[in-house]
Amino acid sequence: MNDSTNRTPALIVATLTSFLTPFMGSSVNIALPSIGKEFGMHAVSLSWISTSYLLAAAMFLVPMGRIADISGRKRILRYGISLDLIASVMLAFSTNEIEFLCLRVLQGIGGAMIFGNAVAILTSVYPVGERGKALGINVAAVYTGLSIGPFVGGFLTQHLGWRSIFVSYVPLELIIIAYALWKLKGEWADARGEKFDLGGSVIYGLSLVALMYGFSVLPNLFAIWLILIGVLGIFAFVKWEMKVKSPVFDIKLFMGNIVFTFSNLAALINYSATFAVGFLLSLYLQYTKGLTPQNAGLILVSQPIVMAVFSPLAGRLSDKIEPRIVASVGMAITVIGLLLLVFLSSATTLTFIIFSLVLLGFGFALFSSPNTNAVMSSVEKRFFGVASATLATMRLTGQMLSMGIAMLVFAIYLGRAQITPENYPAFLTSAKTAFIIFAILCFGGIFASLSRGKMR
Repeated sequence: MNDSTNRTPALIVATLTSFLTPFMGSSVNIALPSIGKEFGMHAVSLSWISTSYLLAAAMFLVPMGRIADISGRKRILRYGISLDLIASVMLAFSTNEIEFLCLRVLQGIGGAMIFGNAVAILTSVYPVGERGKALGINVAAVYTGLSIGPFVGGFLTQHLGWRSIFVSYVPLELIIIAYALWKLKGEWADARGEKFDLGGSVIYGLSLVALMYGFSVLPNLFAIWLILIGVLGIFAFVKWEMKVKSPVFDIKLFMGNIVFTFSNLAALINYSATFAVGFLLSLYLQYTKGLTPQNAGLILVSQPIVMAVFSPLAGRLSDKIEPRIVASVGMAITVIGLLLLVFLSSATTLTFIIFSLVLLGFGFALFSSPNTNAVMSSVEKRFFGVASATLATMRLTGQMLSMGIAMLVFAIYLGRAQITPENYPAFLTSAKTAFIIFAILCFGGIFASLSRGKMR
């Protein structure tokens, strides 16, 4: 199998799949008020539309990354897209809140099979000197998906209803499956023959469920017990993985590898501080500012467009300049963008919101590609699948924590109430509180990013 002949097909498949999942997430975010209205969902339930997907993806990401290393990355990628396609079609015909959330879980499992493997295949076929550029293009695809998602989601929701969003994914998923079968030759399974750690996977998955469900039902006593069980479960998982012969998550990757450890920590913090911004602003623009889904989508597009434009440049920059420097500057700019959003009010101008989003987008672009390059270049080839899945897990866990913070703030200020006009002041207070927490988190992330040490 000649890796050089697979470079362009791998880049195209990775780019399309990396576009697909954020496109889906950001387009669904815009449709939240419409879905909530149809199913009569309160503020915390609305946040579960994103969280159920993220939780399922995070639970299965590392196990799927390990299965892909053992049985073949291309195969698992193909199965993941197929599962996502089936779930998308079923979501378009869902009839109630429970059914909808269950199908989002199914979609999340498909997403877990997609996320890590596309980047792992890309890293397998591109040598170190060219990897930053390829990963920069890949990250740009992520942000292009995030850019187009709110606009397409808003347009479809307004003119054809929210169900049409899920139908819109199907043609792209069919194209990716057909192209991967036609052009992507060979298979990547650098851990073939090794055993799969089922016990570790179960402990890991259940711990995440306990943590996230605990977050959503705070502040009662049952929630505190759940969070405690989740934290103890994570400790038990680390202990288990240190003992088992073929771990699902090789903890030793973190030991003595400062670049890998702190790059992943920086990613976790960055996503924890930024993911729920789109969720909160989607609700703010449609409830507080009274914008249509389409117009709200157009405003939110400003952040990911900047990300898409500057990510390839940041990737190339990280091939020449120390990645930690580029990424840390990006993190600092993100802090400034988050601090601006703390001053939101019902009278805030749309120009101010767009400026804040542009600043966030620029900071995130400077952070993400160099950070991905640092992670993937710090491990041996046989760990590419797990390293890619680890980074994707940090991203998803960060996104979940971000939504967890939003849920917690909603639970404190709004409780189980729907977001109606009389609750708009409480909603605005909760959004501003979340932005303060995110800015503090991101400020701490600058130091995690700088602490990773030199790569070259």
